[in-house]
Amino acid sequence: MKNFFTHKIRKRSPLEIAGMILFGIVAITGLAILFGYVIMWLWNWLMPEIFGLTTLTYWQAVGLFILLKLLLGGCGGDGGSKKSSKKSDRKCKGSSKSDFSKWKHYDDFWKEEGDDHYKQYVERQSKQNEGDTSETE
Repeated sequence: MKNFFTHKIRKRSPLEIAGMILFGIVAITGLAILFGYVIMWLWNWLMPEIFGLTTLTYWQAVGLFILLKLLLGGCGGDGGSKKSSKKSDRKCKGSSKSDFSKWKHYDDFWKEEGDDHYKQYVERQSKQNEGDTSETE
């Protein structure tokens, strides 16, 4: 991933990089504000009428979102941290997210052994299919 960013930034001027960073900050801030208002609007539209609860202010809606994210966040990403605790690994062991650390060898495997193994697999499948068709006849 580090090489990806290095490659993308290599051909950019410092002014373009500063512009991208500024745009990112403005976009994230705008989305956070919009998300807070959407939560506030949905709560104030549904909850008082359905459950008889009080309405929320904007900051209460943002706080509610943060609280729910902390409580119900589940096995989300680790925020880019290289550290991994044993406790979180056990908690997320059965999650649908796979361990992609093995995939770093995928390209090298196909360069070295892939074609030969693929041809062997196709030959085995062809022989199995021939055996299956002769048994049904």
